[in-house]
Amino acid sequence: MSWQSRKWMILVATIWLQAFTGTNFDFSSYSSDYKMVLGVSQVQLNYLAVASDMGKALGWSSGLAILHLPLWLVLFMAASMGFVGYGLQWLVMQSFISLPYFVVFLLCLLSGCSICWFNTICFVLCIRNFTDNRALALSLTVSFNGVSAAIFTLAANCISSTSSAIYLLLNASLPLLASLAALVPILLQPPIEPLSSDAARRDSVVFLLLNVLALFTGLYLLLLNSASSSTTAAWLLFAGALFLLALPLVIPGVVIARDWANRTIHSSFRLEGSGFNLVDVEELELHKELLSRQQEGTNENGNGQGGAGGIVEGCCERDRLVVLGEEHSAKMLVRRLDFWFYFLAYFCGGTVGLVYSNNLGQIAQSLGSQSDTLVTLYSSCSFFGRLLSSSPDFLRRKVYFARTGWLAIALLPTPIAFFVLVAVSNEYALQAGTALIGLSSGFIFAAAVSVTSELFGPNSFGVNHNILITNIPLGSLVYGSLAALIYDANGSSSISENDTLFDGAVVCMGKQCYRETFLWWGCISLVGLASSVALFLRTRSVYDRFERNRMLAQLF
Repeated sequence: MSWQSRKWMILVATIWLQAFTGTNFDFSSYSSDYKMVLGVSQVQLNYLAVASDMGKALGWSSGLAILHLPLWLVLFMAASMGFVGYGLQWLVMQSFISLPYFVVFLLCLLSGCSICWFNTICFVLCIRNFTDNRALALSLTVSFNGVSAAIFTLAANCISSTSSAIYLLLNASLPLLASLAALVPILLQPPIEPLSSDAARRDSVVFLLLNVLALFTGLYLLLLNSASSSTTAAWLLFAGALFLLALPLVIPGVVIARDWANRTIHSSFRLEGSGFNLVDVEELELHKELLSRQQEGTNENGNGQGGAGGIVEGCCERDRLVVLGEEHSAKMLVRRLDFWFYFLAYFCGGTVGLVYSNNLGQIAQSLGSQSDTLVTLYSSCSFFGRLLSSSPDFLRRKVYFARTGWLAIALLPTPIAFFVLVAVSNEYALQAGTALIGLSSGFIFAAAVSVTSELFGPNSFGVNHNILITNIPLGSLVYGSLAALIYDANGSSSISENDTLFDGAVVCMGKQCYRETFLWWGCISLVGLASSVALFLRTRSVYDRFERNRMLAQLF
């Protein structure tokens, strides 16, 4: 059982890495003060957020490093990039050193690159150590990246509840400490051994319980974070959060020791895949074989389609996917209409939510709200959205629905939230809108991993998903610049009335600062919703065909 315990230690280490390396989510907690220190405009501040998001476009470099270097060394290279990037920014914000704006831009780019490297390392750890349940491991661990902002807020309140510069210091140090904690499990990775059917069932029960524990952790951070106003309370709550993050270490032993849990839970709630792998490799091969037989049968009975109705149907089916999991090269991908519907749904949906989170600091400031509260709310709801992304698989045997359909449903709250913020600009509307946008974007970020693999091939996932997420820095630039230009225009036009000028930086106050931006973002997210519906209508038949063939294969 030694190798089994080491395997679960790897999973906990990966959870810790994800929980402490989502350093881009707390940008809004210090962005307003950072803007004052640098003396820059809102547009220039937005470029710093874009630089951080541009690190995702350099994700290929982490894969290249893992191919040629030991994993532990790549881990500390990622930690070093974040330590240097955020550490020097902390020195700038504390006025210990002075750096030109272009150098600060490069430091933000370096910091963003470190986040992407950490994510790649976590993916590799799950894939290597959970060959039979890699999808469940990935869906669980990636969810914890969504609670980073809430954890960092607790840690900041433990040290100083007044200085926002503490977030940059935590961004530099906590990922390094998490890397040190993960070092021993990584160095002691167990050998890869096939699991028996009983062991695979026990593992699925463990993952079910871990998802329940993750849900409780998210509720703990969401509901009790506001109680951390005093240093003592913050330390107690932070210790409780660390305890919940370490608690998964005991669950596998409990499940293995009590076999009745396996018989009771697994028999009544069978896990079929996860939020990351609806298309199992063996099921995919069976699906392709059955599909080829059906096509042969159709050819034997005639040409399949005839007359005017057949011509119309053939036009409607043109360029549609015919099988899930078909491998697409990059060249094939960009020629596929389904990919561009998918790209547009992500670009006008999840990315808008991410840009909203980057602007939470100024949004809260303009409306007289607490940015820390909104950042924690967005972070926690994003975490819940990521957890919900696996619900289609848990409900698969009872309610089967194409994952692209779930993606369209997940996009629906975003335009609703923005239009509510346009109509109502009070504290309750701001919190409700932030929660809806967090849930929606979190679901999209996590579900996109599955959708990319299912539609365009699991073996081509690395390249294809990196092509997809190029929309994030692009959206950060376009949507963020739009918001910054409207913010600066409203501020500059009424400095004498409501706004203040600090060292050349305009601070806009009032609901007019972001009302027009919310309207634009709401209309843009409607385009994303329409694109996701079009993608669902084009892919629904191939998902239904796959499910029918899977059920047919189980009968034999």
